[in-house]
Amino acid sequence: MSVNTSNSTSISVQQYSAPLVAHLIANAPALGCLVTTHESGATIIDAGIQAPGGLEAGRIISEICMGGLGGVTLQQVPQFANWPLSVVVTAKQPVIACLGSQYAGWALSHEKFFSLGSGPARAIAQREEVFKDINYSDKGEQSVLVLETDKVPPVEVIEKVARDTGLPANKLTFILTPTRSIAGSLQVTARVLEVALHKCHTLHFDLDAIVDGYGVAPVPAPSPDFITGMGRTNDAILFGGFVQLFVNAEDAAAEQLAQQLPSSASKDYGRPFAEVFKAVNMDFYQIDPMLFSPAKVSVTNLKSGKTFFAGQFNEALLNQSFGG
Repeated sequence: MSVNTSNSTSISVQQYSAPLVAHLIANAPALGCLVTTHESGATIIDAGIQAPGGLEAGRIISEICMGGLGGVTLQQVPQFANWPLSVVVTAKQPVIACLGSQYAGWALSHEKFFSLGSGPARAIAQREEVFKDINYSDKGEQSVLVLETDKVPPVEVIEKVARDTGLPANKLTFILTPTRSIAGSLQVTARVLEVALHKCHTLHFDLDAIVDGYGVAPVPAPSPDFITGMGRTNDAILFGGFVQLFVNAEDAAAEQLAQQLPSSASKDYGRPFAEVFKAVNMDFYQIDPMLFSPAKVSVTNLKSGKTFFAGQFNEALLNQSFGG
């Protein structure tokens, strides 16, 4: 399942994301962000704790999460009457952009602090099994990590990231995006393509066969309540997300992938995510992993030119989640 993308060793998510980070810092006041220096020497970008954050900040942070290999735009999509504002995601190298950078797979904790790390620093640290599967690593003289948190990380967490990346703290930037902020809500919804790629990985589909991809999902209104806000960002993808993948495979494999990808293929499908989460006593690991996927998919097989469709949007559940 390793990815033998040609010239992948020359594709650096640190290099491609660096101009985006510099832009975010340089324009922080206009973008509703606050830049400070942590006691460790690391740069902290607040995108929703003390600072308001905003749509454009969230859009830029989403592209940083993808290691500078993704295009994230905001568009009006008339698919859902009440929720036309949508995030549209493309990727130059979808496996590297989504699994090698955007996936929030690095668990960081100390005492009462816990957050999942997303972004380019993951590819340097190599703390997750997924990097073996996609055969990707990166290096750089500086890096960035995006944390979905409403707290500034303690020095112990920053020191751990410094150790694991081999970079001094003053060469690290941490972007903080609580789900209750507009930027935080947007950057999670912008994972619609990544969620599909991660499910491909879970299904053991040949990642080498994935050539390109596109995703779109409605942007939910944030909520000051963590579980409500987190539920809405998941529901945006589960009930309103669409992904098209372009693959080189046999038709049978492409068709099977299409049938298995949508969220409706899961036994836990059918209720707003916040309800599902509460029903398992807020233990993510008790939720069927097959649930985390877009509502509707199409898989285009470049070998045959055929496209296979599966899944459906669920506007009623979207309205129930977003409007609650």
